[in-house]
Amino acid sequence: MQPRAARTGFQRTGLALLAGAPAASGARAAENLGKAEPWQLGLQDAATPVMEQVHAFHNLLLVIITAIVVFVAALMLYAAFRFHESRNPEPAGASHNTLLEIAWTAVPVAILVVIAIPSFKLLYYQDQVVESELTVKAIGRQWYWSYAYPDHGNFEYNSLLKQDADLAEDEYRQLSVTKPLVLPAKTNVRIQITSSDVLHAFAVPAFGIKTDAVPGQLNETWARVKEPGMYYGQCSEICGTGHADMPIAVKVVPRAEFDRWVETQQATYGIEPDTDKQLAKAGMAR
Repeated sequence: MQPRAARTGFQRTGLALLAGAPAASGARAAENLGKAEPWQLGLQDAATPVMEQVHAFHNLLLVIITAIVVFVAALMLYAAFRFHESRNPEPAGASHNTLLEIAWTAVPVAILVVIAIPSFKLLYYQDQVVESELTVKAIGRQWYWSYAYPDHGNFEYNSLLKQDADLAEDEYRQLSVTKPLVLPAKTNVRIQITSSDVLHAFAVPAFGIKTDAVPGQLNETWARVKEPGMYYGQCSEICGTGHADMPIAVKVVPRAEFDRWVETQQATYGIEPDTDKQLAKAGMAR
């Protein structure tokens, strides 16, 4: 998705690519870290440890499938050349080869084992929340997201798609929202995901997250975002006519700024700050 100010054809993107520069300005690109770019190849840059492992697994699979394609293509070309009618007018009558049959059974099994071991490790790593320091809750609704902060008085707000007429120059069509999910950087965050109506899916590619939001069921995942900035995702489960209007925007800020934001939200919603947590935080600071 391009920003509103940059939706004018291919000229600007083409010149930026030829110059070796990103289509967005340096400041804008630094702020919007988790977003697909025009003409992008490959996955988005990893923003979390989970996505780093997804990248590593993807690269392993790429090597394996490339080797398989090259081998099978070479085998087919050889067979077409070697056993062409002009070179082999009388086909051989052999129909059984024990060694070959063992090989074409054992080799695919070995390849699947090589794929399965890191795959299961990655699934386990994604599923196990690593000593969470904060819990947030994402609730899918038709057709927007709500976010709650159980650790801070359980205040909750809605995050709706920004309409085209309301977009600022540095905002993105079908990605920018009225109020993003706010998370602290370099913090282990438990993300609980559910739905109030139909199936949705909470997906943020740069985080390596794609978790179903199921009515009556609480799924969870986690993230530790390395760098402050804006990261984008979308609902990834067809959920009705407004499915395309459910973007996810995550604003990641330094921890001190996040704490100030929480205090502001608590004051807005009339929630008393947790004195015990504040005292514990002060003790840790000493």
